[in-house]
Amino acid sequence: MSSITDVGPVPATRTPGGAPRPDRKPRGTVVVGILAWLVGLLFIVPVAWMLLTSLHSEADAATNPPSIFAPLTLQGYREYFGSDPWPSLLNSLTASLISTILVLVLAIPAAYALSIRRVRKWTDVMFFFLSTKMLPVVAGLLPLYLFAQWAHVLDNIWYLLILYTAMNLPIAVWMMRSFLAEVPVEMLEAASVDGAGLIRTLREIVAPVVSPGIAATSLICFIFSWNELLFARVLTATRAQTAPVFLTGFVTSQGLFLAKVCAASIVVSLPVLIAGFAAQDKLVQGLSLGAVK
Repeated sequence: MSSITDVGPVPATRTPGGAPRPDRKPRGTVVVGILAWLVGLLFIVPVAWMLLTSLHSEADAATNPPSIFAPLTLQGYREYFGSDPWPSLLNSLTASLISTILVLVLAIPAAYALSIRRVRKWTDVMFFFLSTKMLPVVAGLLPLYLFAQWAHVLDNIWYLLILYTAMNLPIAVWMMRSFLAEVPVEMLEAASVDGAGLIRTLREIVAPVVSPGIAATSLICFIFSWNELLFARVLTATRAQTAPVFLTGFVTSQGLFLAKVCAASIVVSLPVLIAGFAAQDKLVQGLSLGAVK
């Protein structure tokens, strides 16, 4: 007499014998992962090549084809730091940090008014901010130079700071508006019922919720200000010279300069890289909210 055993459904994570199934990733996921690594290498290889070139002598850096296994040296870094780059680095740091802070102070209330407490004709305001980015920078360079000459602010880091603030404000408003649109209205209504004013609402309710967006916007504005060259090249000389302008001074029409330029580029890039790594977690969260999609 045979007995019938009632067998229930087999879980998807186990075989009919009860053993765990191997974790098989879909083929499409593997292909996408490989493509992501290849794209990442495309971005990393030029930076690694620049770092390697900065550690070569000028003669080895100028060889064609490049001498990859040439002896390493810190001569390029010695010449860069020996040329006193600290004033230019300090100018860039001052202009980038203060302009980024000013941009956030102005952009967050503006984005709040355009996303949560919408003002009349807010779409026209957004288009105006966007239209300011359509003008080529070089088209406004001559009026800015003439004004600086008239106001006696040529070679002045504070004039450059104001220009960086105006340059980054439109993109910051657009980004912060996208982030603030994600804030639940119920939280703002509860704060209003509790008697919180605008400043307190922004500081205690809105800012913690959109902190990843603030980090992403801050980093982008900092990078734009730090890397800006055209304004700094035309409107500064020696006192307000920024790091990118100082870097271009190593490019000469005679002699070898490739290793020194690569060494200077690595040093100038470090503040941006450090800021990016420091805000990496919040940056990823902020960019995933849809502001730059």
